[in-house]
Amino acid sequence: MDRAQIVHKNFLDRVKAADFPGGAAPAGPLAVSEAVGTFRAQVLSRALDLTSRAMQKAGEGFYTIGSSGHEGMAAVARALRPTDMAFLHYRDAAFQIARADQVPGQRIAWDMLLSFACSSEDPTSGGRHKVLGSKALMIPPQTSTIASHLPKAVGAAYSVGAAKRHQPEHQVLPEDAIVMCSFGDASANHSTAQGAINTAGWSSVQSTPLPLLFVCEDNGIGISVKTPKGWIEASMAQRPGIKYFKADGLDIYNAFAVAQEAAEYVRTRKKPAFLHLRTVRLYGHAGADFPTTYLSKTEVEADEANDPLLHSVRLLNEAGALRPKEALKIYTDTCARVERIRAEAVTRPHLKTAEDVAASLIPPTRTCTPTNGPRLEERAAAFGSDMRAMEEPQPMSRLINWALTDLMLEHGEIVMMGEDVGRKGGVYGVSQKLQQRFGPDRVIDTLLDEQSILGLAIGMGHNGFVPIPEIQFLAYLHNAEDQLRGEAATLPFFSDGHFTNPMVLRIAGLGYQKGFGGHFHNDNSLAVLRDIPGIVIACPSDGAEAAMMMREAVRLAREEQRVVVFVEPIALYPMRDLHEAKDGGWMRTYPSPDRRIALGEAGVHGEGTDLAIVTYGNGRYLSAQAQAELAVQGVDARIVDLRWLAPLPEAALLEAVKDCRHVLVVDECRITGSLSEALMALFAEQGDAPTARVAASDCFIATGPAYGATLPSKDSIVAAAFKLAGGKS
Repeated sequence: MDRAQIVHKNFLDRVKAADFPGGAAPAGPLAVSEAVGTFRAQVLSRALDLTSRAMQKAGEGFYTIGSSGHEGMAAVARALRPTDMAFLHYRDAAFQIARADQVPGQRIAWDMLLSFACSSEDPTSGGRHKVLGSKALMIPPQTSTIASHLPKAVGAAYSVGAAKRHQPEHQVLPEDAIVMCSFGDASANHSTAQGAINTAGWSSVQSTPLPLLFVCEDNGIGISVKTPKGWIEASMAQRPGIKYFKADGLDIYNAFAVAQEAAEYVRTRKKPAFLHLRTVRLYGHAGADFPTTYLSKTEVEADEANDPLLHSVRLLNEAGALRPKEALKIYTDTCARVERIRAEAVTRPHLKTAEDVAASLIPPTRTCTPTNGPRLEERAAAFGSDMRAMEEPQPMSRLINWALTDLMLEHGEIVMMGEDVGRKGGVYGVSQKLQQRFGPDRVIDTLLDEQSILGLAIGMGHNGFVPIPEIQFLAYLHNAEDQLRGEAATLPFFSDGHFTNPMVLRIAGLGYQKGFGGHFHNDNSLAVLRDIPGIVIACPSDGAEAAMMMREAVRLAREEQRVVVFVEPIALYPMRDLHEAKDGGWMRTYPSPDRRIALGEAGVHGEGTDLAIVTYGNGRYLSAQAQAELAVQGVDARIVDLRWLAPLPEAALLEAVKDCRHVLVVDECRITGSLSEALMALFAEQGDAPTARVAASDCFIATGPAYGATLPSKDSIVAAAFKLAGGKS
């Protein structure tokens, strides 16, 4: 008999014998009806756990990580409001069930069994995952097992106060909402969790409103590795800016009372709190896990003897709320009802095609109130003397700054955040004056933690804002890439489009800086971004195009709810000249605020048919230098600028090169894993012109005189063009 059946039999036998574990007497504000309702939610959670394991054995279910031992979270749900956003630990079925009791019209057992069966009718993920979550219950689905949802919980909590000052059109959370995020004791050690908790405390001590409740479900073990006794309390009880609460998750009366107190503290003080909830883990980590392979039988049985459901029956009996016989009937009836529902749920349809699975990768569009752009008097007040400078050509950094200013004037829900973006104006001055123009609550100087920067953006996106976070350098993104891969990009996919977190992530990146930083500040790989399904990657090459693409990026986020990554070539920020000193050949005038470059629209520069140079970013700048030299040598070339790196604008590229005799791909990223691989495949599979490529070496970038040694150059482009297309020597 496996451990699940042992726990099931123990419950039946011990309730019949009135053999209950000891504990405190029931005390606190939990009313009789709420106590019985909480127990019913606990029982349904347990019955679903049992059924999910049976479904897996029968080939009807596909993922069986369960909630048994953590049923005390039903009491926490009772202590919160159903409008409080909840980012849940994967063991929190009881929380979701108890919350469903607070919202009319829910069919929670049916919905969860559809999820277990991976039916396409599952209202949470559409059959893409066995995952907790519900739009009606304000529970965004989570697939994380390492607490990577905590940074965005911080962001969502911050958004509650921010929405009071600048109400977004698509606000979701009420003004008095709090945000709850739950996680296990083992996950509390993860750098993501520690970063989020630190960020919450850092914000709190500066009196930033942050109505956030952390709930740590402490069962003493993470898969097979034990948490040292007392570790959570010792490491969390004295965190600056965060009030610590401790409760017994085996006692629904105590758990409710303490959770209610903690929630009230968070709601009224607008400060974060940490609720440390004692739990046990039953059955092992997941369905395929056997706890007796790494725990002694005595330890396993000790946890089983502390079954929360047995504690609840004792407490309800002592409170005069429910006799053991009645509790037992609720249990057996619930198990039978779940089995009946299971028999129907497993017959429901599944996803079948790749198109079915990918249907929710791209979030749905939303209706936004149209605008006529920023008003003239607002522009005059914001720009001041810059209005006169707009008539003259300017470098890219300044044009991006002006585009951001116009966009923030037009859309009050835009919020920027990042390290140094405010008072300093960004490392390269791109965000200069923006905090002066819009205030520190719309241009937010964050702490130094990329995970927290992205989490702030994701969470604010949940509440109707259009965040524009900044990562200072491309290499720094690797500290936080899972916030894009595992959180932002997957949310519409795993919620069947019911939840979204739109944003425009600005990253200063790529190479060609002459005297700064080596590989950490000159990182020429976009591979980490290119393999994330559903996101948009933009990379402008001159200032005017950067402004027009930024406007499109914001439109994509605001109206189409997309996650856009806007890669700004650092070396082109200050670029003024093209062919010789002081020629001003790379500066541009500021395009009027109504002009933008649409997603998928490639740029074509020149009409030559001897050669098409397909490139982007710094590659376009270098190719423009090469284009002039090639013309002198008898090769008439055109430059095709991708602009949009993902999704790859295949149709536009094929159209742009169709009348060219040769195609040369110029890619400033490393040859392995670079965009050039996809481009070469595209032209080989769908084109007919001879094709070659110039890409960077598979090497990091050096600091000093050799900064460009591993990168494409004007000379290497010219040489490759001659080799491919011929020409005068």
